Amino acid sequence: MSFLIIICLIFSPELTQLIPHIVLLQYLIQFEVDWMVGDVAGDVARDVGLGVMLGVGLNVVLGMAFGVLSSGASSFALGVTLGVAFSLALNVAFILGILQVYFWIPELLSMFFLWQFVPEGDKAKWLRRLPPYFDQLIHLPIPWMDSFIVKAYHQNPVAAQQTIDYLIDSTNQQKVALKAMVEIAIDTLNRCQNSHDIVAITEQLAWIPSPPPAEIGSVLPEFLAISQDVRAAENASSAYLQSEMLATPVTKLNRLRESLVLRKNAALATSFGSIVQRWLSILETSRQTLEEAALDSAEIPQVYVAGPALNPENSSSRFKGRLDVFREIESLARSSPPPVLLLYGGRRTGKTSALKFLPQKVGSELVPLSIDFQGAAMTRTLSGLAEFIADEIVEAARRNRNLQLPAIDRESLKIDPFMALQKWFVQIERFAPVKRFLLCMDEFERLEEVVRDTGSRSPLNFLRYILQNRANWILLFSGSHTLDELNPYWNDYLINTQSLRMTYLQESEARDLIRNPIDDFPDIYTEGAIDEIIYLTRCQPYYVQLMCRVLVDSLNAINRENARLNQEKQRQLAAENVQAAILTSLEQGGAAFRERYQELTESEREFLHKLINEPVLAVRESRSWQRLVEKEVLEVTEEGYRFQVPLFQKFVEIQSR
Repeated sequence: MSFLIIICLIFSPELTQLIPHIVLLQYLIQFEVDWMVGDVAGDVARDVGLGVMLGVGLNVVLGMAFGVLSSGASSFALGVTLGVAFSLALNVAFILGILQVYFWIPELLSMFFLWQFVPEGDKAKWLRRLPPYFDQLIHLPIPWMDSFIVKAYHQNPVAAQQTIDYLIDSTNQQKVALKAMVEIAIDTLNRCQNSHDIVAITEQLAWIPSPPPAEIGSVLPEFLAISQDVRAAENASSAYLQSEMLATPVTKLNRLRESLVLRKNAALATSFGSIVQRWLSILETSRQTLEEAALDSAEIPQVYVAGPALNPENSSSRFKGRLDVFREIESLARSSPPPVLLLYGGRRTGKTSALKFLPQKVGSELVPLSIDFQGAAMTRTLSGLAEFIADEIVEAARRNRNLQLPAIDRESLKIDPFMALQKWFVQIERFAPVKRFLLCMDEFERLEEVVRDTGSRSPLNFLRYILQNRANWILLFSGSHTLDELNPYWNDYLINTQSLRMTYLQESEARDLIRNPIDDFPDIYTEGAIDEIIYLTRCQPYYVQLMCRVLVDSLNAINRENARLNQEKQRQLAAENVQAAILTSLEQGGAAFRERYQELTESEREFLHKLINEPVLAVRESRSWQRLVEKEVLEVTEEGYRFQVPLFQKFVEIQSR
């Protein structure tokens, strides 16, 4: 602009009045140049806006200059008009340059050519011809790019993924990349035609980042979990077990369908609702085919579960007994004021299974809310623990009673977590005033780890507050320890406690489990075999399931060998088959037996070895080992101590060798 100032001084004194305006315009232009050089990829709207402002300034200066030089009112007006027209042309050119319209037009035409004329099967080969590979900063939208990438994905997934990564990392086309990612995910889910396709989803969409884009972030993880469940079912050892394990993904799909209906995003519900329905149809057809295959097969279905807790969704017929425990829980929960309930028993006696089935066994006015503190022990902060508790309660209420509880204030959880939980519990009571809430804390002993790691007893103080001040909340602690085995500080919190022991099944219940683990189970046991199982296991549910599982496998192996030798198939298992299965049972259940053995003290283990090798010595010490009786390892007879469970005795005998 300096040359304009010089012209003003040389040619006309009148033009000197424009010098301040010219100086201001110079500073504005210099500011714009510096800004654009410093941030080439800056916001286009900002640059265009500043360009318009400069254009207006230039209009005024040039118009006044023409007017002054022309020396007349009409000439002055003509000068302003010419200045405005000239500057407007410059301004339009400036805006078009900022928006790179001169490049965008050929880029748009090239994209149209790629979309319209490249054959469907060749689109992956042309991905490198997309405009962003030649121009990394495209300010105006170019249609068809995301759809082109989606079509190319089905021909060459790796090339399409590389293109998406390039758009995200090296260009300003992140929105196009995310849109293509969402469309690929939906299209891939929708293309499933059978259960094998559903299984493949986990690997096919493993490249999508976690968490996924917001448009699918709340749904895609659920589909991936269902895919993994179907994979587990396909890997099951028999057609019957495969069919039964498919019940879990079917249940999850039904829940997902219900949740989609309740969501405000209609487009999301429409897109994924049809996919859910397709997957349900596929899995239901697969279950029916597997059930028919199981009936046609000569193999005995392997339906016994030794280890994980039984789930009402797929193991309802295998859960036997415990009606006395359920009746006692409901009765105590109805009392006023209710006591603290302590459900205790040895490991693998069925405590967790009982809590899972509790909602089906008590009245609807009681809402069981189970929290597995084995998972909570992974957190190392009080806010993390409080958030875990809240999430578990919300899910349990929805699953057990179809209650959609009010949302908790997440920000308050971070500031003062257990005060936030207290206020939330009051909200829940107001939300469902006719309900009583049974807070079931499984593996509650793990709270000691949180107390140790955080140095705070806030979780325990919170529970005491609930006990003393919230009449509609009942606390149930479930674990393998009695009060005298816990840290002394528990005595301050577990006051007015009613203990419920989870022990062996009734003999009639154990016999029912052996004979009828599912409806229409074949009659494969002689009475002698059932008697032997009852004797060896003492009706301990885990041991019963373990031995029956081993026996079914052995019978199927015998019949496969008989079929190979063209011999008659064995119909039933006898007592000698049960005896032959002892060592295999101890091997397959080795972790459970070792856990039980290792939780004993060194002196207790030594006494067990003496009891096996020198029973007379054990008689002389028959009043010294009461803890082993309470742990259901030994029992007292007139002659002294003896093992309660002969199968565990067999394990100890092996350890003594």
